[in-house]
Amino acid sequence: MTSVLYDAQGPRAKQRNIVYTVLFLLVAAAAVWWVYDGLAAKHQLDWIKWKPFFTSSQPWQTYIWPGLQNTLKAAAFALVIALPLGALFGIGRLSDHRWVRMPAGVVVEFFRAIPVLILMITANAAYSEYTTISSDSRPMYAVVTGLVLYNASVLAEIVRAGIQSLPNGQTDAAKAIGMRKGQTMLYVLLPQSVTAMLPAIVSQIVVIVKDTALGGAVLTFPELLASVRPMSANYGANTIACFTIVAVLYIVVNFALTSFAGWLEGRLRRGKKSTGAAPAGGLETIGTPALVVDDGRAV
Repeated sequence: MTSVLYDAQGPRAKQRNIVYTVLFLLVAAAAVWWVYDGLAAKHQLDWIKWKPFFTSSQPWQTYIWPGLQNTLKAAAFALVIALPLGALFGIGRLSDHRWVRMPAGVVVEFFRAIPVLILMITANAAYSEYTTISSDSRPMYAVVTGLVLYNASVLAEIVRAGIQSLPNGQTDAAKAIGMRKGQTMLYVLLPQSVTAMLPAIVSQIVVIVKDTALGGAVLTFPELLASVRPMSANYGANTIACFTIVAVLYIVVNFALTSFAGWLEGRLRRGKKSTGAAPAGGLETIGTPALVVDDGRAV
């Protein structure tokens, strides 16, 4: 008996798979034990090194919470600026006008090709040389600038790909009822492409949150990961414990983002399925949001 992708396994293949599974589990268990034994030998698993995080609020209030606030603040600022900027350049790359399409393409390809760390360092040097921003605030500005320039260019490609993934019938139906290209983009293409773009946008948001750590490593930006060094020095060189707590917080934040995005995507899909036809009176004004385009047909 066969399936669509592969032939059904015979008795010998099943036995081999069982052997491979057992061997893999043994190797994984040995690796876990090797790591555990090494950490225990270095006294990194002693309760005294983990105790501050579970019995006192001081490390959370002094180091972790301020670092997490700065991480979320920088990521939020970068996202709020980069998302509309990326949408603007993504739409610009689809323009029929060469004088709009070419500059937008050059900007997107230029900043997408440069590592975000170089953008942060360059922005920090520029702010130091040409502005009066204080040295305390400069790292935040530099981190947000670097994140905006890089991620706006990536989001521009996401927007362009999302719009181009729609069937041509959507545009043809809008043209058939006399909608201009701007109206077609605003009322027909963008709303329908949001669902397709959402997973990639969320992945980029996760990247933004994690890339704030680059500012802490190079520009002394006091974000979450940068709190490990002073925290470890203050609590008896508990580096492993500090990194573990910080890693768990990153996982929680990013899991919350992806979970929210999954809920929002499902809600948008359900909303599209439940969308009814236009009112019986027809469209009063061409280009109003009452237009419903489904499978290439104007309804």
